[in-house]
Amino acid sequence: MEAVVQDGGHQGLSGSGTVLCRLDEIPDPGGKGFALPGAPRFFVVRLGEEVWGYFNACPHQGVNLDWNPDVFLSYDKDVIQCATHGARFSIKTGQCIAGPCPGRSLAPVEVSIAGGTVVLA
Repeated sequence: MEAVVQDGGHQGLSGSGTVLCRLDEIPDPGGKGFALPGAPRFFVVRLGEEVWGYFNACPHQGVNLDWNPDVFLSYDKDVIQCATHGARFSIKTGQCIAGPCPGRSLAPVEVSIAGGTVVLA
């Protein structure tokens, strides 16, 4: 289920330091979607003690990457995969590595880990 985060009045994703969730709320490896009021949907992917954030829009056609909530990774959980047309993206860079959008990338959202929580950077 996508988390709705109250960000204390920040507009867009400019809420540096906004707590999104605890790190242990994201499967390892796995992802979690978020929706800040008035901002585009985005998600965070976790691998161990590292996280990466991206807007939830495939550069191929702009559709959400997940059909089921919080399912952003391939079956093998080694790449981000668009559920609509199968485009595959590097977890660490967001670069399309296979599928209908070669040379394009997911739009990044800067996130970090602070004290066991995932925050907007």
